[in-house]
Amino acid sequence: MDAVFQRCIDPACAATAALDDTSFVCPRCGGLLDVAYDWNRLRPPESLRFFEGKWSQRTEPLSFSGVWRFRELLPFAAPEKVLTIGEGQTILQRADIVAGYVGLEAGKLYLQYEGMNPSGSFKDNGMTAAFTHARMVGARRAACASTGNTSASLAVFCSATGLMKAVIFIGSGKISYGKLAQALDHGALTVQIAGDFDDAMLRVQQVAKKLGIYLVNSINPFRLEGQKTIMYRILEALRWEVPDWIVVPGGNLGNVSAFGKAFIELLDLGLIRRAPRLAVINAAGSNTFYQLFEKQGLRWNNGKPAASVSEAYYANLDANQIRASTIASAIEINRPVNLTKALRALDRCQGLVREVTDQEILDAKAKVGAGGFGCEPASAASVAGTKKLRQEGVIAPGERVVCVLTGHQLKDPTATVAYHSTDQKTFDEVLGKRGVRRAAFANRAVQVPNDLDEIIKAIEVYS
Repeated sequence: MDAVFQRCIDPACAATAALDDTSFVCPRCGGLLDVAYDWNRLRPPESLRFFEGKWSQRTEPLSFSGVWRFRELLPFAAPEKVLTIGEGQTILQRADIVAGYVGLEAGKLYLQYEGMNPSGSFKDNGMTAAFTHARMVGARRAACASTGNTSASLAVFCSATGLMKAVIFIGSGKISYGKLAQALDHGALTVQIAGDFDDAMLRVQQVAKKLGIYLVNSINPFRLEGQKTIMYRILEALRWEVPDWIVVPGGNLGNVSAFGKAFIELLDLGLIRRAPRLAVINAAGSNTFYQLFEKQGLRWNNGKPAASVSEAYYANLDANQIRASTIASAIEINRPVNLTKALRALDRCQGLVREVTDQEILDAKAKVGAGGFGCEPASAASVAGTKKLRQEGVIAPGERVVCVLTGHQLKDPTATVAYHSTDQKTFDEVLGKRGVRRAAFANRAVQVPNDLDEIIKAIEVYS
């Protein structure tokens, strides 16, 4: 067997597939696959401090990348096959203002800001890895279903490299203009279907299989290999000290699956002594994982989660025509394709799931913005969830917590402007229908006559 291959995540099955297999399903049981490594043959670093040597190599593209400078921990591609556009130049920022809002002590809350990626979201971490694999197998077209960020990242990578054509499936009315603008501007073929993300996800898998198009959604295990590196950068910024908690929004559950795999591998390799706890935060209007994990007790069960539980839940969604609905469009997903991997991540990292309302998300978003970082609504779910976990006493005030901010604030400017608007009609049209009733931390524009004295008076009063 090769030193790098794909393997079923069910330990009882453990069937393998070749590195160049692009079906991304287990050939034996039809389950999800991991990218797997024979570490005895690959010789990983003996210490995470090994990566500090890359800091002086900023002119070398692979060492500059925030993904590929950790390539010894995702060694599936030869250096000459890697496609990078400088992704992963992100920041872990201590956020004392936001810490006060959620109820943590000063110096205990950090925001991992993935909005600094080329396309403005965390997706670029995974896309560089998926594109590298696509290049390895000779793909000429790449496709995805998207609520926005995946499509933007796919379009950016296709246009920046010129090696593939992007085909994007979106649901009707289910993408923000900020994200749609990226897909259109970067030349992607955008196919809008009647339905939501779950419908688009089903169709893109069918089309990819029928036409032989490379699929880059997070069912693709190479996508998750790239997303592992978000955790490596957090550890790097903390000088290799493991935080107590990682809190992340949950939609298709690719991030938590990738983060769990990162820590499982680091533990197995002896590179860390303990893993942080993982908290996944659903939007209340798109809360499949919360319902299955917290309410119905669905667990990893050593690779054999009770399929009847999730099947009954999905059947109820269909019978009652329940669609995901939240202002946090990036996590507006009812059928997460990485459910089983996410269960594994929570099992190994003592994880849990919570849900937060759109009101709580937007209030948290406003506090994040007031603290210096703008983020899209879905990102703020991590901060709203941390606040809830503090109120429940699950997170202690002195524990060190990292909230992952997945996307830039300009990904969905409509929600931001409506929240801070002086126009009640605008607020109601955008947010009221989502159950948002107030803007507790609104920073509204001050309206004054076109008169110098009145302008000066307003500035003195409001500043």
